[in-house]
Amino acid sequence: MMDTGSLYDLTPVAWLMAAGVLIALGPLVWVWRRNAGAGPARRLHALTVLTLFLTFDLTLFGAFTRLTDSGLGCPDWPGCYGNASPVGARHEIAMAQSAQPTGPVTHSKAWVEMVHRYLATGVGVLILALAGATWAVRRRQRRMPPAPADGEHATLSAWWPALTLAWVCLQGAFGALTVTWKLFPAIVTLHLLGAVVLLVLLCIQAVRYRQAAADRLPTPVSPALRSGLIATSALLLLQIALGGWVSTNYAVLACTQFPTCQGSWWPPMNFAQGFEIWRHLGVTGSGVPLDFSALTAIHYVHRLMAYAVFAALGVLAWQLRRTPPLRPQARWLAGLALLQLATGLGNVLLGWPLVAAVLHTGGAAALAVVLTWTLCESRRGAVAATAHETDKAPGAPHNNQREAAA
Repeated sequence: MMDTGSLYDLTPVAWLMAAGVLIALGPLVWVWRRNAGAGPARRLHALTVLTLFLTFDLTLFGAFTRLTDSGLGCPDWPGCYGNASPVGARHEIAMAQSAQPTGPVTHSKAWVEMVHRYLATGVGVLILALAGATWAVRRRQRRMPPAPADGEHATLSAWWPALTLAWVCLQGAFGALTVTWKLFPAIVTLHLLGAVVLLVLLCIQAVRYRQAAADRLPTPVSPALRSGLIATSALLLLQIALGGWVSTNYAVLACTQFPTCQGSWWPPMNFAQGFEIWRHLGVTGSGVPLDFSALTAIHYVHRLMAYAVFAALGVLAWQLRRTPPLRPQARWLAGLALLQLATGLGNVLLGWPLVAAVLHTGGAAALAVVLTWTLCESRRGAVAATAHETDKAPGAPHNNQREAAA
């Protein structure tokens, strides 16, 4: 008779969850003690901002894991050769490393992969705590309606944290598939996009909680500017997907020149092979090795799209400067766009150095966060022709204050 107990050993799962709880416990205690006397919206804002920061760090560490080829450092999931950590898998790792000294499984790569899993579980616990705390606040609010003068509860919503919790569970599933499907390019790219969406969801909550705590409305902007924000955000998301496709197919070094590629403005490119989505790494759907021209197509499309995104970010930053409450976002967008340009050129001209590659991923994620921040802090509305000049006058009230006075 088959021993079913060995087939369903939950020990690695239990240890992984325990590690996540321990990692999340420190930030949770720190946030609640530091904001003990604050209102619920301020406490939730503080916890969301901290979770957003740690999720951004996790995204950077995920890029580091991928770029150091540590994604298969432990080729099973959630443990490492059925153990809670590489310590218990020393023998299996040593055997794999002796068979392939430069292969995907080494002691250092196993630790990188498992630390990434521990941190991801910790972020998941924080998001679970955030969802639970928000639902508890909403439950108390329904029992005790706020006073008319108390605007803190105006924009508190429990649905955003619930959606974020569902999304982080989906993201964990993609993380498991990344390993079990042996770095299948489409899955790895979706995992990267999932991390960006998670950052966006947390940013939306952070801004909404801050607005609720301050009883403040978003800044009205012209319909054209609002449409430009949405269009630039869509362009950026497409560019991040293309960048993920470049990275997961290891196509960065297909072009080592700039602005030309392989000595040409239009090198030989196989778009059909390069953008065949459902295939294993390095081969076509029929199992034939990818042509180098396919990697060139992947790289060059990302480069061409980068020109459009950089121009759109520049125009958007310039337009945002004309709205005083949104000038911080304008400066962030301009700075991050320049960082992306520098790190992108560094990857091409310097042979894909690790620091530049990680910063390039981080810059893209940061741009997504800043654009989300800008979208949440603005709304489509009528803007007076003299609004900008009025805002420049000493002691002039902001748009929200003028609306409240009206």
